[in-house]
Amino acid sequence: RIVISAAEVTKGNINDLEQLKELGVKSWTQFKDELTSENWNELFNSLNSYETYSDLLLKSECIICENDTKEVIGMAFLVPKGNPTKIYDGKWCHLRFVSVDPNHRGIGIGKKLTEICIELALKNNENIMALHTSEIMKSARHIYEKIGFKILKEIEPRLGIKYWLYIIDLNEIK
Repeated sequence: RIVISAAEVTKGNINDLEQLKELGVKSWTQFKDELTSENWNELFNSLNSYETYSDLLLKSECIICENDTKEVIGMAFLVPKGNPTKIYDGKWCHLRFVSVDPNHRGIGIGKKLTEICIELALKNNENIMALHTSEIMKSARHIYEKIGFKILKEIEPRLGIKYWLYIIDLNEIK
């Protein structure tokens, strides 16, 4: 059993690129059977691309959780406000790719990474944090809702499945 502690949670950087990519593929493979092969291939190609993670590393703060052998077993990216997308308002920061190694699920890593990103957003004077998640990510939705994220709206389906945009008002936490 891994105990989450400050020593195990740290900031990720470009030197972690290979492990971030491996974790992305490993953690999302659980959804392969819930997608069509075409949609899985699209997701896999994105997850298996160095560009996906290097782009995130350039514009966000990466928080990682490592086990005692320095293997990355959890990751999350906090993108600061000023980075609008089709989904996210430019006045919001947003959370991306909260991922946990399947062999280390159920011990609070995803929750801890999300909480650390909230703390970081508060330090950075962010007001609203957003994220998007889907109908197949039941445990992630449970964590986000328990922390205080609320569904703002349903967004355009991706990969053939339903997605929602969640937000949390950080001013209510301060």
